[in-house]
Amino acid sequence: MNKLEIKGNWNIAKGKLKQKWGQLTDDDLDYAEGKFDELVDRIQKRTGQTKEEVERSIQHALDER
Repeated sequence: MNKLEIKGNWNIAKGKLKQKWGQLTDDDLDYAEGKFDELVDRIQKRTGQTKEEVERSIQHALDER
């Protein structure tokens, strides 16, 4: 997953992820460069989904521009 792609489209992706997982907060979805794994871990803990499912959902949200 391209880190620049994440950073450039993050606000759009964040909205889509909040639609998918309503229990996520803005704090859960704060993305800091180099902290992708921490972001995935936070979402995983909140949703109970696997790391792979979370990563796929993030990539899907980023691909839907």
